[in-house]
Amino acid sequence: MALGMPYSDAKSSLNGSADFEHSWNAEAPTPPPMQSYLILTIFTCFCPAYPVNIVALVFSLMSRKSYELGDYEGSKRLGKQALHVAIASLIIGIIIIIIFFVVQFALIEL
Repeated sequence: MALGMPYSDAKSSLNGSADFEHSWNAEAPTPPPMQSYLILTIFTCFCPAYPVNIVALVFSLMSRKSYELGDYEGSKRLGKQALHVAIASLIIGIIIIIIFFVVQFALIEL
């Protein structure tokens, strides 16, 4: 027995994986699909509503991290928050762009 290795009843295969009482027969439940809306939040970073964009991106990244840690409900909740903040960012950005063009074209005609 090697130093630092605890005794194990598991049989080792040639590639180093262990056989824990026929674990290949037990089916693990599949995790739900991840919904972090990362692409949408990155897209909203091009809108001129900068503080809101960054909040949406942070929620999206937190959602991905929660999913990786196995907290699927927390990931789903953070993903929904990222979606809502991203939509708000898009709406605010469109309003800012419209106001900008209205002001620019109103000043040109004067």
